[in-house]
Amino acid sequence: MGAHRSHPRPPFAALSQGTGYLRNPLLEHGNPHGPPVLFIRRISRFFTKRLTSFQTVTLTLLYLYLARNFAKILNLESPEPLANLYSRSYFRATWVMTALDAGFWTAMRIKTGWLRDFCSVVFSLYYLVAAERADEKVRRVRATITVDHLRVSWNKSQTPYLRALTALVSPASNRFGPRHIRISRPKESVYTTPVDAWLYFEGTREELKHCTKMILSFPGGGFVAMSPRHYDDMLLAWARKCPGIPIVAVDYKRAPEFPYPYALNECYDVYHSIAYTKGKCVGLSGETLPRIALSGDSAGGNYAAGVTLMILNSTSTSSTGHLMEQGCRGLPLPDGLVLVYPSLDLNIGSWMNDDQMKLIRQRDMRKTNRNVVKRKSEYFEHASGIVRPHRSDEDDYEESDSEPTVMNGSFKSNGNTVGKTVTATTNGKPQPLSTRLAVTSRLSYFNDRLLTPEMMRAMVILYIGPHNRPDFATDFFLSPIVAPEDLLARFPKTYFLTGERDPLVDDTVIFAGRIRQAKKAVWRHRRDLGLEPGRSRPDEGVEVSLIPSISHGFLQMSALYPGARREINKCARWLSEILADRPCDGSGDDEPPSVGAGSSGAGGWRNHTRSFTGESMTSNDEDRPLEMSIVSGNARGSGGRGAPSGRRGRRLGSNASLGSEVDLVGRRMQGLVGGLTAGLEDEDD
Repeated sequence: MGAHRSHPRPPFAALSQGTGYLRNPLLEHGNPHGPPVLFIRRISRFFTKRLTSFQTVTLTLLYLYLARNFAKILNLESPEPLANLYSRSYFRATWVMTALDAGFWTAMRIKTGWLRDFCSVVFSLYYLVAAERADEKVRRVRATITVDHLRVSWNKSQTPYLRALTALVSPASNRFGPRHIRISRPKESVYTTPVDAWLYFEGTREELKHCTKMILSFPGGGFVAMSPRHYDDMLLAWARKCPGIPIVAVDYKRAPEFPYPYALNECYDVYHSIAYTKGKCVGLSGETLPRIALSGDSAGGNYAAGVTLMILNSTSTSSTGHLMEQGCRGLPLPDGLVLVYPSLDLNIGSWMNDDQMKLIRQRDMRKTNRNVVKRKSEYFEHASGIVRPHRSDEDDYEESDSEPTVMNGSFKSNGNTVGKTVTATTNGKPQPLSTRLAVTSRLSYFNDRLLTPEMMRAMVILYIGPHNRPDFATDFFLSPIVAPEDLLARFPKTYFLTGERDPLVDDTVIFAGRIRQAKKAVWRHRRDLGLEPGRSRPDEGVEVSLIPSISHGFLQMSALYPGARREINKCARWLSEILADRPCDGSGDDEPPSVGAGSSGAGGWRNHTRSFTGESMTSNDEDRPLEMSIVSGNARGSGGRGAPSGRRGRRLGSNASLGSEVDLVGRRMQGLVGGLTAGLEDEDD
């Protein structure tokens, strides 16, 4: 017998085979009403006389839809939590954003630029219809998210097709577009590279020279993505609403290539250069010191608060007005801040302590924070099924300061015996069981459609970088929420704008409460010393606006969320109020700063000391520009390229030994960090 020879499979063999099945004799020459089984032919003849082909197809599709969504139509399935969490308009906007994320993440691996942009739009249109598939796609990506995914998601608004669509839906009526500028560093800075920025101003260069006020904006982007151009809609609207006031948006460097504190120092250097040159570095005349208002959203809010704390930390005047060092003063404070859903606490926690709850429950903030407090107290009722009777706000706040009387276990309470459940009573009436625990907003809204715990964890790890190990409890430049009270007492007028369902809403209400508390303590101290003539407490310089039923990132949704335009105008109004003309107080801020910052001569402006407030693993390199060596996702132990020098003798994790807790922690964090920067490549200097 001859050897068996295998012939190559002809192309389109599967298609030819499928066509052969369609040419089956039973299909070609059989009865058009089907086989003679169970009255099938009789039923087919009956409907053939009464239904057209179009009606038959329509009824078939309708049947398939009803069969697929039977439980939803009859309200038998579990409720959608996010639909009840957000307002209708905001939920629709997040639905579109989810479809866009799924579409852009699906097409992100396509190498050709124009084809990738086109396919991103096509895939997004598909996911707009297949909403469940979009949610599943986004959920899987966020579970193992990388810096590339974050940048594709947040930078998508500047792709050609979306930019053209946005301009068509909400065209800007500005006479002048954004102008790119470069701001030189002050000579006291340890960095020399100029800082990129964008200027938004409704006027010519000659008109710009006569301006005496300005807005310094720090855009958000999770520390890793987005530039001022992604905020064109908001910044151009501010330029129209604030005529005669230029807006300088800082295009700071992003992590992980430039980890903490590089971007923060960039923002501070821009403020320092503007104050030192009296605005000449951004196009002003340089004759008088301009009045400056700071603004920032999300990560940009962290930078705005951090820059203010750096200025306060370098000043020489105490909160009570006594000079600590004669003849030396720091940079002038900004006239005010506008912080929009700021990220002020990078120590991601689950439970709120008593001090934080007291700040939220302050009497002055009860009306503003009422829904936030109510939301936290509802979790126990929802989980236990025990519904508390209607209580007034006064009762809830008084209950928060009282001691619990419901106890189980081996303790005595109110003279009762151990081991019995003692029911709390008020006026002889038993009260239902409650809880004194409160979860943070990050845990409360962990299933947020825009900002999930996986994303926040990735952003913090990427921002801090591979060589820093800061102390979250003390590093107030990293987490402004832990700033000392003597600095918060001198904080300028601050406006906060956040959604009530934002995972970062606790950052806003706690930081605002700490500022109020610090200013109140200083006022009482000055009153006791006889420095305050009146008994009425003046304005505490904090205003908080919480928007119900919305979450994060609404300023970038003006084309999708109708309420975003209203909030953009509110921020513009706040900025105008901060920079409104007022009688000169003779503070002397218009005097030119001394060239030798930090000198003891009269009028010397002391520069901020560039150092961490927390512990650093590379303390010898604190004053150098930080550059990040990206560690490959497969790197292990001390063989990785990003391993810092001087640590070769330290025991690191290995696959063979688990001899210490360092190994366990290192292996656990390696699993979290390894994939974040897998898509980045090292760049030669």
